[in-house]
Amino acid sequence: MSNSSFIIFILAIMRILAVDHGEKRIGLALSDATATIASPLNVIEHVSRAIDAAQVADLAAQNDVKLIVIGQSFDEDGNPNPAGRKAARFADELKNQTDLPIQLWDESFSTQEARAARIELGVSRKKRAGHQDAFAAVVILQSYLEARRQINK
Repeated sequence: MSNSSFIIFILAIMRILAVDHGEKRIGLALSDATATIASPLNVIEHVSRAIDAAQVADLAAQNDVKLIVIGQSFDEDGNPNPAGRKAARFADELKNQTDLPIQLWDESFSTQEARAARIELGVSRKKRAGHQDAFAAVVILQSYLEARRQINK
């Protein structure tokens, strides 16, 4: 195997964790080892920024994650809205808890997309009544994975 093939192989095997940061809950999604498919992982109840970040860092370590993507929302002018600024502050705290690279990613409409996808999949209204957090994290992560694939073409 040549050095360039080895580097491509190493880059292809990388789990990515996505975070949908909310005021009450934090949704988490995890990619497969090839960073192709996103799946819901967990929902954490918000305690404090430091405790939440420690829990996310711990889950990242447990799942051999190499990159954390945090959803950030923006206003109509393209500036982080209040929730987006909170996500950025959470990212800063997470940087204190882990040495993993952290990337903010536009998560606009991820909760609405997650809800629509669950309806399209035929999930009953009763089951949809639960929280969308982990599914919103899946939307964020899948969006990131698809954009990354487009760049690598």
